Amino acid sequence: MTQDGRAGMAQAESATRPQRVIMVTGPSGAGRSSAINALEDAGCEAIDNLPLSLIPRLLDGPPLPRPLALGVDVRNREFSVDGLLELVARLHRQPDVMVELLFLDCDADTLVRRFSETRRRHPLRPDEPPLVGILQEIDLMAPVRDAADHLIDTSRMTPHALRAEVQRAFVPARGLPMAISLQSFSYKRGLPRGVDMVFDCRFLANPHWDATLRDGDGRDRAVAAFVEADPRFAPFFARVHDLIGSLLDAFVDEGKTSLTLAFGCTGGRHRSVAMVEKLALALTAEGWQVSRRHREIDRREGRMREAGQG
Repeated sequence: MTQDGRAGMAQAESATRPQRVIMVTGPSGAGRSSAINALEDAGCEAIDNLPLSLIPRLLDGPPLPRPLALGVDVRNREFSVDGLLELVARLHRQPDVMVELLFLDCDADTLVRRFSETRRRHPLRPDEPPLVGILQEIDLMAPVRDAADHLIDTSRMTPHALRAEVQRAFVPARGLPMAISLQSFSYKRGLPRGVDMVFDCRFLANPHWDATLRDGDGRDRAVAAFVEADPRFAPFFARVHDLIGSLLDAFVDEGKTSLTLAFGCTGGRHRSVAMVEKLALALTAEGWQVSRRHREIDRREGRMREAGQG
């Protein structure tokens, strides 16, 4: 085949794939600019501070050959939490768009220190001490945080560490064709956004009913052992592992650069977490790049930090 022919095929294939859009947000000072720069360096087309009303127009027409990384927060013209969530929901319904919402979280004490070091004023309350605006913005952005597909807590991260975490989560490592994200969640709080496949773990024995295990989670060895002792666990895990293994190469052949799998249970703390942890170890051992997110645990630990308990 000629070079022109290969180029034509590549262009046609690109036109049939959904446009990947990574929307980056979070409280001011949490590291949005660093994350946007990391995504741009990794090959995304990055646009910061774009008004929400212009984003649908940006996505009109055929998909771009590379992902879009869009930075949005309270400094954007026309910004509102409801407007952002409505836009994300609308994009999720478009088959030609694959949108992911990345929320950069950070505790109030760290944000105050960062504002103090840079001598910046908070955009929400420029005439008051930064803490006033910081607390207002954390409260304002809470619904966005809860709706996020990816959450990165930057409280104890240097800019270099944040860059590495963003690239690990969104960019396949050199030589590895696809990044895999595994997420646990609670069905009571709804399905996570932006996932490719969902597996239900609610049929497995529930550690919640064992008083000695209730306060732990699926990352604890005793909780994981309890879940794995259910005679239904081993065949379930084997079938899921085999199914995913049979699909990974096919997804790579189709040009997919990331795959997100979600595992749910009633509370999102025990069975689904144990499943994610075990599957992550298996896929990592096979050479895949795997990241993990435990939605309910992340939310709980975030609230504890805000309350000064962690």
